[in-house]
Amino acid sequence: MKKYDAIIIGTGQAGVPLTAKLEKEGKTVAIIEKNKIGGTCVNDGCTPTKSYVAAARRAFIAKNSEDFGVEIEGVKDIQINLKKIKERKDKIVSNSHTGIQKMFEDSKNLHFYEGEGSVSSENVIEIKTKDGKTQKIEGKQIFINVGTKVSIPKEYQKLDYLTNTSILELEEVPKHLIVIGAGYIGLEFSQMFARFGSKVTILERNERFLKKEDKDVADEIKKVLEKESITIHTNAKNIKVSQEKKENEQGKTTISFEKDGKEHTLEGSHILISVGRKPNTSTLNLEEIGVKIDERGYIKVNQHFQTNKKHIFALGDCNGEGAFTHTAYNDFEIVSDFLFGEKKRKLSDRIQCYSMFIDPPLARVGINEEQAKQKMKEDKSLKIVQAFRKMKHVARATEKGETDGMMKILIDKKTEKILGATFFGISADETIHAIIDTMYANQSYKTIRDAVHIHPTVSELIPTMLENLRELK
Repeated sequence: MKKYDAIIIGTGQAGVPLTAKLEKEGKTVAIIEKNKIGGTCVNDGCTPTKSYVAAARRAFIAKNSEDFGVEIEGVKDIQINLKKIKERKDKIVSNSHTGIQKMFEDSKNLHFYEGEGSVSSENVIEIKTKDGKTQKIEGKQIFINVGTKVSIPKEYQKLDYLTNTSILELEEVPKHLIVIGAGYIGLEFSQMFARFGSKVTILERNERFLKKEDKDVADEIKKVLEKESITIHTNAKNIKVSQEKKENEQGKTTISFEKDGKEHTLEGSHILISVGRKPNTSTLNLEEIGVKIDERGYIKVNQHFQTNKKHIFALGDCNGEGAFTHTAYNDFEIVSDFLFGEKKRKLSDRIQCYSMFIDPPLARVGINEEQAKQKMKEDKSLKIVQAFRKMKHVARATEKGETDGMMKILIDKKTEKILGATFFGISADETIHAIIDTMYANQSYKTIRDAVHIHPTVSELIPTMLENLRELK
């Protein structure tokens, strides 16, 4: 049996940099992958979807160019070549694979195993290859980075459906795409395929659209999507799906649902299921050695991502402490500091931040307005003030003709520390980092209020906003 200093299961956004760090520190490393290297981000998450978002934006700009005095003959009949869009995406993904593969090949103390890894004993991992062969390897430390997968409710499992993975393999634009679930992934795909020319209908079980966001922000996002002819049904109950399959052609999908006491029926060509994800932990056999997992299958970890078995770590989405590439990479950074650094970094230092890459994008850090009001309700001594500005009052947005959205910043009145921000609008995904950095620096909001920002940009309005604070009530 081969022995290693470290075994990593999964080549996601924590596993790959951890491999490089361990080898740099002189450790022998085995890394195991049952699917394509790179994890969700590289294969069917961030990298490929954002290439589609970019293509969809090009289509949107072309169709609306006349508003800027740019007249294109035949602009109403712009053709979308989804096969070519897919080919571009595949090339970008392939380049990412090549980069990771080269890193593995150039590593002297690394052994890559293709297969499915599972726990055999506390220090032994069994690897099962696609041809059914098995072998065991031993490691002093084990790092689990297996990510998550699409969760498909039982009522949909026998249907011919699309996921965030399979929709990226289509070579023809769906005539009518019905999206089950108005989460961030579902909304991104809804907008991009609407821009490609699909009729798009979204069904959301919850009465409130984007319930994790402030209602005024969610309403603004809904308005933007509906302006692009996307139909959104919230409070859609008792959703039932039937499909008529035809040989050598796409069948018909019929969906019935109840809303506000009335029954509705839709007919579509494709159905995308986007109702959540679950961890890829069910085949790891962690329970056999007493590693604790929660009721949803996420691996329980401490502040340094150790499980209750201190030589076993869980990084990335499978630990339930974050569902983003940037949080997975931060898991790696914390583990690296714990193993080889000053042991000062920990999970609780992380400030929640994320973006939804619709167009324009939504960006969040810390708490939002509704959460701030709840905190003040629970603590009567807490006073929170807010800076607010609509994007239509931002010169850069006006100049570019993209005035949808708003910006909010929340501040503890006594400590002067920023508690959170919500930006929805042009460049929000980039502009938010000025707030994120100020929060991590633990500085007063006055630090950024008194800064000079470049004109004309969206960011230049942040100091102006912070000059005009109003109390939340």
